[in-house]
Amino acid sequence: MVDVSLRFDGQVAIVTGATSGIGRATAQLFAERGAAVVLVGRRAEPGEQAAAAIRAAGGTATFVAADVSDRAQVAHMVDTTLQRFGRVDLLFNNAGISSGGLFWEQPIDQWEQTIGVNLIGHYLCARAVVPHLLERGGAIVNMASVLAYATMRGLTAYTASKAGIIGLTRAMALDLADRGVRVNCIVPGSVDTPMMWEGKDRSDVPPSIQREAAEAVPMGRVAPPEEIATAVLFLASPAASLITGTVLIADGGLLARIATNY
Repeated sequence: MVDVSLRFDGQVAIVTGATSGIGRATAQLFAERGAAVVLVGRRAEPGEQAAAAIRAAGGTATFVAADVSDRAQVAHMVDTTLQRFGRVDLLFNNAGISSGGLFWEQPIDQWEQTIGVNLIGHYLCARAVVPHLLERGGAIVNMASVLAYATMRGLTAYTASKAGIIGLTRAMALDLADRGVRVNCIVPGSVDTPMMWEGKDRSDVPPSIQREAAEAVPMGRVAPPEEIATAVLFLASPAASLITGTVLIADGGLLARIATNY
């Protein structure tokens, strides 16, 4: 029988972009379900705090400071994981940044940084982890966005990176389909994270803006990060044993609704 308990006892999960938002919530949930978790991010203080909170709750976690767009730092991330826990079973490629501006006006270095972190970073982390996943099987979950499908003005770099992640997911899944490693992608909509609120905590966002954001979602609410974390754990678990190369949309119905009544 397939194990549908969403337990990860004895397994080791790497979560990038784990200092806040969806990444931090997913790291916490992996730990609650028995995994040892390596939290990865560029900001040391919130990363160490997140790992300490998991340990205080009885989980197993460590933080590694790394920029996923840097090959040497990604290698250090994997080496540290192996030194600390001796194995890798799961990778949640979540690290991402956003930059704005009309594409012909946006500085090229901003474009390159966004693609570097969001898309190339996913590739570098997967490339570094896969040789270890091949030893016993495993799973990779990549993070895209509804903006890969329907976007807004001024988000060319972000949209291109997230659309690229969907293609990357499908291609990697085929390369690994007969090797015991599954690769899937999650597409969230509006989620209560600092990126959603342009770097602010929700408590600092005017209530009118919060209501507008919620009303734009057919289900009438902005999702807490924990809802996306649950979807990530499903894709990483044996409950999704036949699922690979798939895009799971968790957007409250955003992409199902046409933007005009005319």
